[in-house]
Amino acid sequence: MTGVHLSGQLVCGDIDEVAAVVRHLASHVALTRAEPGCISFCVSRTESPLVWQVDERFRDAAAFKAHQDRVASSEWGRATAGIERRYAIDGL
Repeated sequence: MTGVHLSGQLVCGDIDEVAAVVRHLASHVALTRAEPGCISFCVSRTESPLVWQVDERFRDAAAFKAHQDRVASSEWGRATAGIERRYAIDGL
């Protein structure tokens, strides 16, 4: 495998956090997929109504860092900052 791969779960603590994800997810996905170096980006609901599966692939560490920097200051980043993330990252 080449590039950077992030895989894991976004774990909401309550229905308000779920609502924040639902409200901002489509825009977040569209913006991320349009980033230079994004190979694939998928966030999908799991069997648990509070948990989302996240899988991301970026061309290289620079593209992944640029993504992380953009997300930190984005509407998505602000709206979901308090939501637990359980991610593993390969390729850094």
